[in-house]
Formats: sequence, structure tokens, C-alpha cells
Amino acid sequence: MLKKMTWPLLLTWVRIFLVPIFVAIYYLPDSLLGIYDKNIIATVVFIIAALTDYLDGFLARLLKQESSFGAFLDPVADKAIVAASLVVLVYMQRTFMFAAIIIIVREIAISALREWMAQMGKIQNVAVAYVGKLKTALQMIAIALLLLDYHGNYINTNYIGNFFMLLAVVITVISMFYYLQQAKKYF
Repeated sequence: MLKKMTWPLLLTWVRIFLVPIFVAIYYLPDSLLGIYDKNIIATVVFIIAALTDYLDGFLARLLKQESSFGAFLDPVADKAIVAASLVVLVYMQRTFMFAAIIIIVREIAISALREWMAQMGKIQNVAVAYVGKLKTALQMIAIALLLLDYHGNYINTNYIGNFFMLLAVVITVISMFYYLQQAKKYF
């Protein structure tokens, strides 16, 4: 049982609660909020969620408030906001369906791998590595740019966002094979 709410855990819960708010923005009637405003608000909500992803881990280590529940909940929150964002972006035809499928399937597969390794007491073999952090950073940049959907004279965030999305897909696949390699002797 959780005895007290820590700042890192509170930030993780905030990220989870932002997921339905993020999705709901696009369900508001256009008469209430136009697509430009929806894009701006959704981008800000997503960026706040992405920042809490970094901040909760940083604070947990700094304040020595790491917990097994927080370690469980943090990746759930991460995957929820990324998956919801990718579904929205595919629905709005701003990014590639194959990219969303690869990213979401990888997240499920690696989560299952980590659960399996934890049951064997070998979770350290598939701990988050630099390649996983790079994947996350590329995904967050791509998603934020694609949500913004800005088409100016000299900049188109969809082109840039999809470039980062393709990079994220490549690193996503590389990271999946990296984690599988780390666990292969237990297969």
C-alpha cells in the first residue's frame, strides 16, 4: 500500500490524467475551438506530459524517492501518452500508420520482456539504456511537431515531424533488438 504521495509519483499521475484531456481536446466541437487552437493546446499538453516524464525520474533520484510502484507506473504513463498521441496523429493523417504500429508494438513487446525478466530476477539485463532514451526523445520531438501542424512560408512542422518520426522508428527497431539481445540467453 502506498503510504504517501511523493512529488515524482504525483508527476507520473499528472501525466496519466493528461492522456484523456489530450484526446478530449480533439473531440471539442469546432464551433467551440478551431483546429489551430486545438493543435496549440494539444501540443502544450503533450509537451507538459513529456517534461513530467523527465522531471519525475530526475526528482525521484534527486530526492531519493524511487519506489517500485513509481517504477511500474512511470512506463505505463509514458506509453499511454505516446500511444494516444500516435493514434490521434494517424487518425488525423499527419503521420504514417506503419510508424505508429511499429512504435506501439515495440512498446508492448519490451514491456512484456521486462515483466518476464523481472519474474526471473533479471530486470537489470533489460534496464533502460541510452538507445531507449534516444528513441523516447525522437518520438517526443516528432509527436510535438506533428501535433503543432504549422505550415508557414519557411517551415512545415509536419515534414520535420515526420522526418523525426522516421528516425524514431529506426531507433525504435534498433532498441528493440538491443533489449532482445540483452535477454537472449534467457530464452
